Amino acid sequence: MATEHVLHDKLEQTSNPVAPLALIVLPSAEKLGEKINKWIHYFRIGDHNEHRDDPTYEGYYEQDYRLPVVLPRFSTGEGKAVLQDSTRGKDIYILVDITNYSITYEMNGFTNHMSPDDHFQDLKRVIAAINGKAHRINVIMPFLYEGRQHKRSGRESLDAAIMYKELCDLGIKNFITFDAHDPRIQNVNPLVDFNNFTSPYQFLKSLMRSVPNLIVDKEHVVVISPDEGALDRTVYFANVIGADTGMFYKRRDYSTIVNGKNPIVEHKFLGTDLDGKDAIIIDDMISSGGSILDTSRQLKENMHARRVFLCTTFGLFTDGLDVFDKAYEKGYFDKLVTTNLTYQPPELAGRVWFEPADMSKFTAMIIDFINHDIGISNMSTSTDKIHGILEKINRNEQSEFEQMQFDQTEF
Repeated sequence: MATEHVLHDKLEQTSNPVAPLALIVLPSAEKLGEKINKWIHYFRIGDHNEHRDDPTYEGYYEQDYRLPVVLPRFSTGEGKAVLQDSTRGKDIYILVDITNYSITYEMNGFTNHMSPDDHFQDLKRVIAAINGKAHRINVIMPFLYEGRQHKRSGRESLDAAIMYKELCDLGIKNFITFDAHDPRIQNVNPLVDFNNFTSPYQFLKSLMRSVPNLIVDKEHVVVISPDEGALDRTVYFANVIGADTGMFYKRRDYSTIVNGKNPIVEHKFLGTDLDGKDAIIIDDMISSGGSILDTSRQLKENMHARRVFLCTTFGLFTDGLDVFDKAYEKGYFDKLVTTNLTYQPPELAGRVWFEPADMSKFTAMIIDFINHDIGISNMSTSTDKIHGILEKINRNEQSEFEQMQFDQTEF
């Protein structure tokens, strides 16, 4: 926690913000946007108070930084964006969650759930409604739209690159995402700032809060990568906490395609002995859950892991929560941690196996730093903050847990 405060204290020593800050929160990210807005207000009531009457700081102290927008639909399903206030001269941050399927609209008498394509179109409509009047446009898209379609294998589309090129052509200056499947899509336009953040610090904080008897060291914990694609983030997390690493690789049937992908035939494990140790599986996302639950089952049944904790940035749960309930009842995993960067079904909060990792404060800090044109390289690496938690826990300082609880529930 001290590291976060040191980072944010830099704002008091900087020049003015580049322009008055304004948040445009699309309906898909309304809940997260509300918490981000409150954190920014919380930060700024303690910063630059001596300049409260300075006209240079006009718009700096606000109760609400959100700029209202409505996204009406015609009966044909066509839509538009209507801004409820002026964006002229403002530093705009547009927040969108392209995975939120809970929002519906009427089309030809039918009720449709919004798809990622619908959310992306709404994002472009908002940028078009700004009409070049803003000082700067920044897009915050936690789950990268079409991020899994980042490379071409045969005669197929290259959707992630097309998405990013469209936004760059529309004039955005900063693009902010989390745990991108492949951040190399920034090569489409290297002159637009592409920021990709991860959440290992929030994972550890949530685990420590929900599993108080967890001992994090090489003798008690092994960090597991469920596939080769997640190996980089797994190795980083394991090195920071001083634990060993293990990896599964997926053997697929490339002769068939099921639900748009080649089905997994078998998971093979490469790594150290897990007998009696806790296993932490780190991954970027859970879609249906079949892959990560099969991995956790093998860790328990075949490798005799003591406990298994699942940590994922995006919990999408595309096939519902029943499969996780059954896996938990069978003892395949002990806790699942996922962030609030994407839509979470309301019933998830009541599951005993679920622990949220709140990213609203971190996201608000990113916005505040960029608004002041401060370098954010320290924020993209969580090493010092993770070490800070481990040091306090090793000294049995309970105040750290109390502060972590505050961060989770304040807003």
